[in-house]
Amino acid sequence: MTEVIDVEEKSKSKFTGGVLECFIYGLGASLLITITLGLATPWAICLLVKFYTNNTVIDGQKVNFDGTGTQLFGKFIIWWLLSIVTLGIYALFFLPVRTWAWVVKHLTLTKTAD
Repeated sequence: MTEVIDVEEKSKSKFTGGVLECFIYGLGASLLITITLGLATPWAICLLVKFYTNNTVIDGQKVNFDGTGTQLFGKFIIWWLLSIVTLGIYALFFLPVRTWAWVVKHLTLTKTAD
């Protein structure tokens, strides 16, 4: 059995960020990674995720991200060591999945006052 979703319900999901903001945050994250030779990657990831989540509403609920670069940095050390041991296989196949799983673990939804 399929659930019927009202068209008005669908309109409660939106992204409020602009093209210029997306460009600036992406450029900032890229520069941060480049200047630090990849050492600040966890902070850059958190910067981007916070930007996107702060500008996202899903089904009338605000998306919140409570992760920090410091928390992710510890995980990254372990993951990159595993990548070295596996000659890059871990980084290629598992690192993106582990990173996204960590991000999702730090997401919450709160009702907006519409």
